Amino acid sequence: MSKRDEVVELASSNPISLLSGWGIRSEHAYLAAVVSLGLVFITWLVSRAKKDDRGRSEHWGLFLGEWVASLLALGVALKLEEKD
Repeated sequence: MSKRDEVVELASSNPISLLSGWGIRSEHAYLAAVVSLGLVFITWLVSRAKKDDRGRSEHWGLFLGEWVASLLALGVALKLEEKD
């Protein structure tokens, strides 16, 4: 079986297995979540300092903040994949 066939088989069965096969570990997802949380905080600080419209800073915070939970969930899924 060629490498391409293996990737197609992994992708069709389980996307978490595919990510794990690419070398992405749970620590990578957790780190991305922490970086995303830091970006939310920095964006909030910059928006406050610039006296931007409060709605705009809240929208950016919500947009970036949604990534934190998604990346943490991805980290948990990858951790479970690593145990198998």
